[in-house]
Amino acid sequence: MTVEEYAVDTNNSIDVVLKKCKELEIDVSSKDDFLEDDDIIILDNELNGEENLLSEELESKYDFEDRAEELIVNENIKTESPVKKIKLKKKDSTKDIENFKKEKKSIYKNKTKLQSNMNAENNVILYKEGMTVKDLAKVLGVADTDLVKKMFMMGLMININSSISFEDAEVICMEYKKELKKEASVDISNFEEYEIIDNEDDLVTRPPVVTIMGHVDHGKTSLLDYIRNTHVVSKEAGGITQAIGAYQVEINGNKITFIDTPGHAAFTEMRARGAKITDIVVIIVAADDGVMPQTKEAIDHAKSAKVPIIVAINKIDKTTANVDKIMSEMSEYGLTPEEWGGDTIFVKLSAHTGENVDLLLENIIALAEMEELKANPKRYAVGTVIESKLDKNKGVTASLLINNGTLRLGDPIVVGSTFGKVRTLKDCNGKDLTSAEPSMPVEITGLNEVPVAGDKFMAFESEKTARSVAEKRSVLEKEKKFTKKAVSLEDLFERIESGHKEINIVLKTDVKGSEEAVKNALEKINVEGVKVTVIRSGVGTITESDVVLASASNAIIIGFNVVPSSKTKEAAKNYNVDIRLYNIIYKLVEEIESAMKGMLDPEYEEVTTGEAEIRQIFKFSKVGNIAGVHVTSGVVKNNSECKLIRDGVIITTTKIKSLQREKDQVKEVKSGFDCGITLENYTDIKVGDTILTFEMREVK
Repeated sequence: MTVEEYAVDTNNSIDVVLKKCKELEIDVSSKDDFLEDDDIIILDNELNGEENLLSEELESKYDFEDRAEELIVNENIKTESPVKKIKLKKKDSTKDIENFKKEKKSIYKNKTKLQSNMNAENNVILYKEGMTVKDLAKVLGVADTDLVKKMFMMGLMININSSISFEDAEVICMEYKKELKKEASVDISNFEEYEIIDNEDDLVTRPPVVTIMGHVDHGKTSLLDYIRNTHVVSKEAGGITQAIGAYQVEINGNKITFIDTPGHAAFTEMRARGAKITDIVVIIVAADDGVMPQTKEAIDHAKSAKVPIIVAINKIDKTTANVDKIMSEMSEYGLTPEEWGGDTIFVKLSAHTGENVDLLLENIIALAEMEELKANPKRYAVGTVIESKLDKNKGVTASLLINNGTLRLGDPIVVGSTFGKVRTLKDCNGKDLTSAEPSMPVEITGLNEVPVAGDKFMAFESEKTARSVAEKRSVLEKEKKFTKKAVSLEDLFERIESGHKEINIVLKTDVKGSEEAVKNALEKINVEGVKVTVIRSGVGTITESDVVLASASNAIIIGFNVVPSSKTKEAAKNYNVDIRLYNIIYKLVEEIESAMKGMLDPEYEEVTTGEAEIRQIFKFSKVGNIAGVHVTSGVVKNNSECKLIRDGVIITTTKIKSLQREKDQVKEVKSGFDCGITLENYTDIKVGDTILTFEMREVK
């Protein structure tokens, strides 16, 4: 930080800071010169020391508040009108402010080193994507032939130039008394993959982090408000609950952190950025309504995130409440109540009256105990950005959730690819802190850029290391923009070879029967022990919500007899999500299996050449129905292959048999013109249907 920045931060003039630096022999001469960490600590001690000394001296000499009180209540003072006795109330927070100042001074003066997040890597072999047997032999320091022999003895029939999976390589390394780790897991600049190993003795129980999701009108906000108003951790006198996107509550001495995200979309967006933000998901359903589309989406997101689920049945105080109906509907989605022999906790409550809200909190605590949530407060902090903004008074502020370690004032920190130093640290009630422990939501200032929700952060021992990591992450982020992120069908074989044992699919079909048939066929596929998991399936067209989930879960979207809208296609392009469309089940299964075996035929892309809307139908006894259409985009050509679309669902795939303008047969009709179309072997057309013409082109 520069001299000018320090002066602003400490409410001192630049001249005062420069003068003090000269007295302390700190090598700076202008406002733009940089101060080292040690210089800042020395300056803090000196300037704060003088300030405290002066205030203590004045206070001892003049007891201002007591003297003021004496003057106000003194009846002997002559006044023109009767004096009303007023007892001055001393500020409740004065003592706390003084305590904070002492703590702040102490933490800067006596700052102890925490455990570094940079692990000492002894006896470790790094596994790289696409690693061959020959590569492994080289890093192990053994002969190629010896390694092949050993693998043969272990039942692994593989040649020297073949790729080796992480699991097989791990077994081999154990034979040589070496530990195998993925390359990304030992690169500290890669927060998302970096593996932190804590000693068991350093781990302590941490509060659970909970997200509440559900349909928009089912009472999520009311439930959060009730919990916040009755159980929020005590505020400081005069404190205000901060809008930092999270808060902590306390019940029977146990704390719970709630992440207040605006619906499951934000939850999934954060997951898409690699954030593990929650330990438990509470899905709220209104007892007087039922399972709605957003409820189903919330279930899909929670299951995809692989976190425990508690179902809260809200509004049981309503006369129209039907709890059994809700329990039955949720069971259809794989969430069967414990009282029905399942393993999902259901709590029947009312956010309006508060009935059983404490029971929900108690169940969260009990589930958290079963999950054995632990963290190490002795190391430098790592965590996730919940919210961020640029405040005109404070500068860049970021709400953080600490996943592990302790965050302290003055800690150098890298958030996303942004570097900074923790200048202020506040809890969810606006209370100033000197340090914050695991599962705490906090607001900080001191970053030089606004980070993105879902970004990971890590604190470091030295400013030099933090700057270096931030610079490296910035370069990597720019490189990632030019590379494909999400999995595609062509990647499957490569992913399996590199050790992935699960392929995620989002499935959308035209009818319920197709959904069940395709889902069952996909889940029966087994190549090299790799499992295909359908993380969401449904009836209807592919939506932007499907794209977001696929991006967050690294999934492929498969559409069976459905067509995505142009808006959805654009979203898929932005998220780099692969959408595959089929109309024959065996071809779908065959292509997935071929892709997983690395034998996928050249890819052909379906390119839409024209689109026309049916606005009128002309019936003729000899030729059948002719569609009177308006070409809305592209060019519609005679004899083109086409699809008849109704409400986003493919009704049939056929060809254009004839194309007419007025009374003439034509070869093509461009956008903006009307024409008549006869479809080959299909006459059941309706006003409002869309005709899409297309051709298949090989993807180069």
